[in-house]
Amino acid sequence: MGAIAAVPLLGLVSDRLGGVALLVALILLWWRNPWPRSGRVVASVAAMALFGAVLPEQPADTRARAANTEAAKPPTRPSRFPTASRATPEATMPTVPDFTGDSLDVAFPKSRRRGFTVIYHDASDQKREVTARSLWKVCFQVTGGSSEEPIVDFGVVRRGEPCPEVEGKTVPWKKMPDVLGLTWRAAVPKVTAAGVPEDDVHAEAAYLNDTLPREGEYDDWRVCRQDPASGGPLTDEVYVVSLALSSPDHGCPAPDRGRDAYLPDRDDDGDPDYLDPYPRDRNRTRLYPNGIPGGTGGSGGSGGSGDGWHICRHTRWC
Repeated sequence: MGAIAAVPLLGLVSDRLGGVALLVALILLWWRNPWPRSGRVVASVAAMALFGAVLPEQPADTRARAANTEAAKPPTRPSRFPTASRATPEATMPTVPDFTGDSLDVAFPKSRRRGFTVIYHDASDQKREVTARSLWKVCFQVTGGSSEEPIVDFGVVRRGEPCPEVEGKTVPWKKMPDVLGLTWRAAVPKVTAAGVPEDDVHAEAAYLNDTLPREGEYDDWRVCRQDPASGGPLTDEVYVVSLALSSPDHGCPAPDRGRDAYLPDRDDDGDPDYLDPYPRDRNRTRLYPNGIPGGTGGSGGSGGSGDGWHICRHTRWC
């Protein structure tokens, strides 16, 4: 019963998913099923009826007929639909509203109610299969056919994507601007101008052992890295733009260090020297000015672990 109930639900999402669910339901009904034969027959008919009820009413050969007719027309009258030859002078072509920018899930039933046969396709150069109409929006629409059999063809892209300037071209995503070397205060407006919400622009420290001050106190810090890179497309899969910042007093890490750069830390306690009130005492840090609980070694400037050394932080081997 669960497999039968899944047939119309998955069929609304995709014709293929609905067909797979129907096949699974029929197998479960007829393979080693203790139900009586009459019950299995009734359940099978019900499953197929549910699947047929959710299938879109789009003739499979309508698009092909329209394309063949378009190829046979003179180039001075471009259209993908046939011109009515049997229409009487009194017959008029019905009209359909402009659905540009609307969801395909809205345009489809409204066009059907006006008597149109509805076909649709990916308007970008990716030629993707259009399933789950609620996930697509209309960018282009063309009407044709005859007054007896009007047709409307929708060119669509996924919701959240910008429409191509010309049908069949690449989706024109905005590009990530180059903000390297700019201050945080100057970089954020350039990123938001490209369409990224300000809340999705995040700051982080360019050095692994550095710490950003409170918000508003790093406005003059400069951008050392950016993700996405300059010129990268700002697709709907880019949820966060990250800008790695460094204080003007230190500059950016050398390009060959990438994300594994550290500021000088003489006592190797994780605090860079410029933030460490005890740069020669490993046992005393910003968090534990009176000594790390359970730590060993003196707290004097030169005793115990005061001259800590680490190959990664004090050489360029890591």
